[in-house]
Amino acid sequence: MIVKSPNILIYLIILHLLITTTSNALVVLPITFLEYKITWAAFVFPLVVVATDLTVRLVGKRIAQKTITYTYPLAIIFSILVVYIEKDSINIAFRVGFASATAYALGIIIDIFAFQQIRNNYKAWWIAPSMSTVISNFIDTYTFFFTAFYKSKDKFMSENWIEIAFNQTLLKIFIGIMFFLPIYGFLLNLFLRISINKNKN
Repeated sequence: MIVKSPNILIYLIILHLLITTTSNALVVLPITFLEYKITWAAFVFPLVVVATDLTVRLVGKRIAQKTITYTYPLAIIFSILVVYIEKDSINIAFRVGFASATAYALGIIIDIFAFQQIRNNYKAWWIAPSMSTVISNFIDTYTFFFTAFYKSKDKFMSENWIEIAFNQTLLKIFIGIMFFLPIYGFLLNLFLRISINKNKN
C-alpha cells in the first residue's frame, strides 16, 4: 500500500459515483460520431477503469473491493434518479439504473482480478492497465447495453443497442489507452515520488 489515509475509501466512493452518475446521464443521449452510433458516455466511463487500476496499485485489492461494495447500491439510486429526470420514464430509469450498477460491479470486479493477475506476471507499468482496460470495457459495455436496452421501451436504443455497444466498446478502449493511460502513469509516478519523499523524511 502506497497511499495511507483514513478517508481514502470515502474519496474513492465519491469518485466512482461521480463517474458512474455522469456516464448514466450521458448514456441515454445517443450521437453519431464519425458516422458511427455511440453515446456521450463513451468519453467518460473509461475513467472508472483507470481509477480502479490506480486504486488497486496504490491502496490494494481489499479497499478496491470495498469501494465497489459501497458504491453499487448508491450507483443504482443515483442512476435511477438521473435517468428518470432525463427520460421521465420510471421503467427506462429502473432498467438503466440496474444495468449500469450491475455492469459497473461486474466490469470492475473483473478489472481488479485481471489487473492483479497481469501485474503479477508483467512488470512494465503500462501492460496491466492496458489489458485490463480492454477486458473490463468489453464486459461492462455489453452487459450494460443488453440489460438496459434489449426490448426496451426506448425504441431507438432498443433497435440499435448492438451496433452502439460495439462502437462504444472500441471507442472506450481507444480513449482509455490513448488518453487515460498516460494520466494513470502520471498519477502513479506522482504518488510514488510523494511516498518515497515521505519515507526519506
